[in-house]
Amino acid sequence: MTSKQNLMALISGLLFGLGLAISQMIDRERVIGFLDVTGNWDATLIFVLGGAVGITIITFRFILPLKNPFFDTKFYLPTSKDIDIRLILGAVIFGIGWGISGYCPGPAVTSLVQFNLSPIVFILAFIGGSFAYKSID
Repeated sequence: MTSKQNLMALISGLLFGLGLAISQMIDRERVIGFLDVTGNWDATLIFVLGGAVGITIITFRFILPLKNPFFDTKFYLPTSKDIDIRLILGAVIFGIGWGISGYCPGPAVTSLVQFNLSPIVFILAFIGGSFAYKSID
C-alpha cells in the first residue's frame, strides 16, 4: 500500500469509528435492544442503517463508473453471486454471535475506548474463532 492509501485508510477508519460512537453502535445494550424485535424493540438504530445504506446508494452511483479508485489501480468488488451453505452457515453463526454479545467486529474495536472488559473478551473470542476457522479450512 502507498502512503496515500494508508492515509485514506486511517481517515476512513477514524470516520467510521466516530460514526459508530456518535450513533451509539458501541453501546451493546442499544444494539441488543435493536435486535430484540419480538420484545422491547429499540428501533433507533434503524436510522444508522438507513443513513449508511442511503449514503452508499447515492455515492456508489458516482464512484463505480470511474475507471479506477483515486488511490489504486482497480476496484476490489466481489465477483461471486453464489449463495452456498458456507455463506448461509457463516451468516447464521455471525448473527448468533452478534445477538448474544451485542457486538460485531467494527463496533467491538471502537468500544475499546470505553475500557470495559466485554469488548476485550469479544475481540479475543473473535480472534480465537478466526484461528479456529483457519485450522479447519
